[in-house]
Amino acid sequence: MEKAASDAMIGMAQQEMEYRVELFNKLTHSCFEKCIEKKFKDSDLNVGENSCVDRCVHKYWQVTAIVGQLLSSSKPGI
Repeated sequence: MEKAASDAMIGMAQQEMEYRVELFNKLTHSCFEKCIEKKFKDSDLNVGENSCVDRCVHKYWQVTAIVGQLLSSSKPGI
């Protein structure tokens, strides 16, 4: 019985890690496409790109938190 609980916990942790990696990849792709010029001129982000990425990441996390709250409130008991 304890082995099954341990396996379930490991499975849940793996799913959580996969979700977080996927979320990070989507965030990176989305903000890169939106904010970074296609022709790289400098090795560093310019002020405009840096500001855009900062706003993009902030908004992405806000939306993710709101969606998470809505999903958790619509599924009581889980």
